Amino acid sequence: MNTIQKGSRVEEMDDVTECCICTEVFKDPRVLPCIHTFCLKCIQGWSKDKRPGDKLECPLCRKGCCIPEEGLVGLPRNFFVEKMLRIRDLTSVKEQSTLCDICTYRADTGAAKINSATTYCLECQENLCNSCATAHRKQKMSRDHKLLQVGDKMKAQDLYSQYPPANCEKHASETLKIYCNECRLVICMMCYIKDHNSHRCADVSEVVDEFQQQLTSDADSVVSGVGVCKQMLQALDGEQKRFNKQISTTDLEIREKAKQLKDLIEKHKQSLLKELKSIKDKREKEMKVAYDEVNRHLAAMESYKKYVREIQEKGSPCDIARAASGLHDRATELLMFNVMQRTMNDLGRAEITLTSPDFEAGKLKESMGVLQMNLITLGKELFCK
Repeated sequence: MNTIQKGSRVEEMDDVTECCICTEVFKDPRVLPCIHTFCLKCIQGWSKDKRPGDKLECPLCRKGCCIPEEGLVGLPRNFFVEKMLRIRDLTSVKEQSTLCDICTYRADTGAAKINSATTYCLECQENLCNSCATAHRKQKMSRDHKLLQVGDKMKAQDLYSQYPPANCEKHASETLKIYCNECRLVICMMCYIKDHNSHRCADVSEVVDEFQQQLTSDADSVVSGVGVCKQMLQALDGEQKRFNKQISTTDLEIREKAKQLKDLIEKHKQSLLKELKSIKDKREKEMKVAYDEVNRHLAAMESYKKYVREIQEKGSPCDIARAASGLHDRATELLMFNVMQRTMNDLGRAEITLTSPDFEAGKLKESMGVLQMNLITLGKELFCK
């Protein structure tokens, strides 16, 4: 019989099993189209004023989606994360700290004694005492179930490999083992008989290798996209430094003019400096918008890589097949840079110049000069640097 690790915390699962809003272990995890997952209550709190049909923005990457007709409760559950949470709980169970589920049920119907659990059934997801476990092994329906001993050591990775296939949401007694190519869904035999028997279907185990290759290819493409985002950030950084240098140069020109004009031009000098600061502040806000947009896209790509790695390493064939289609679509989205490219093009390159004629008494503004900022449409120039 296999055994469960006593009192352990599976630290490598923390990032995937903890909600970034409440920073606690997920409760009822719901996944958005961008693959970011949140507690149902947390995402409800995030969008408390939203109604079905409204646009919901991801708290992390701002990717938008439409709220289902039944509201946020209609968001799909993240079955892979739910499985990780169950395994996380299993690897932190302490001996003598858990009561037998069967004994507890019997106590509710009149029996007095409740024994401590010594065994856990993976298929039934129930804690059993010694006597209940013995009876469980003798029953025809459960004699082949995988039983784990509570209190001893077992690696989380071993639990992933031994975890039973997920059951169908529509037919609770049926396992998900068929992939419908037309609907891009993992279904059970009853689903196939009722709704998909005319579709092109295959056993999940037969298509998982193809999905693994697809996920690997998608992840590799996203990795290359990460490099594109980093190039954009470097280009923005270079433009910011160049722009700041022009600001400094123009600032010096203004001050030199002010020295020549002395007290007569002091008022206009301050006006120009204020205008320059306003231009600088506005430009910095525009730059920040571009930085934030590219950083969000980069964060979404990094998050995608991490999630794919987790599901490839720890997910069952069923998990992988279920997630592959959405992950493929998400990878395609992540590799589209049109919005960011338009932002970069609209940002352009700022040129600061001070235009002023020779000094003439009585023409203070004309003598001091007028500030201008010209934007140069860059096309791919800024992006390619």
